[in-house]
Amino acid sequence: MSWGQASAILFGAGVSDRPRPFRSSQPRPPPAPQILEAALLLSLLWMPALLPVASRLLLLPRALLTMASGSPPSQPSPASSSGYVPGTVSAAFVTCPNERVAKEIARAVVEKRLAACVNLIPQITSIYEWKGELEEDNEVLMMIKTRSSLVPALTDYVRSVHPYEVAEVIALPVEQGNSPYLHWVRQVTESVADSSTVLP
Repeated sequence: MSWGQASAILFGAGVSDRPRPFRSSQPRPPPAPQILEAALLLSLLWMPALLPVASRLLLLPRALLTMASGSPPSQPSPASSSGYVPGTVSAAFVTCPNERVAKEIARAVVEKRLAACVNLIPQITSIYEWKGELEEDNEVLMMIKTRSSLVPALTDYVRSVHPYEVAEVIALPVEQGNSPYLHWVRQVTESVADSSTVLP
């Protein structure tokens, strides 16, 4: 059954209320199996788009209760029996003008334990507006895995050594992943996260 057939069956496309010659004046509904098939097809097509919304709605009652009680929100619970707390590891992204600069920064952040691992992705093309002009440059993208608590220190360090006037440093929290890897990232960066200062 095609998308058009499914929507026609569910939404009544092509069904007329006018009497037809040699037919009953009442529109004939499609057979039940076609309705079920159309509903199943539509639900399968829409389900991936609705899952993030539904999962957020499930958290709403808890958030409302927290707000009503006046108590601060509790820390997130581990995502699984692995003990990993979602969002405690982040992937940070930094663009560099060339591989030499990217390697220098990558080695330094790993040596300083501001990151557990840095992947260098060469030959990306960046298109952006800078000072009123449309620019296009070849760059190297750094993907940096670190503790979320170290992102401010990582950002400060990158800004201090980066050749760009405005260095790109953006970080996204990691919600899920291979548990042993995520624990390794936390273990490698643990000594820096526990200290209050980071040496430049």
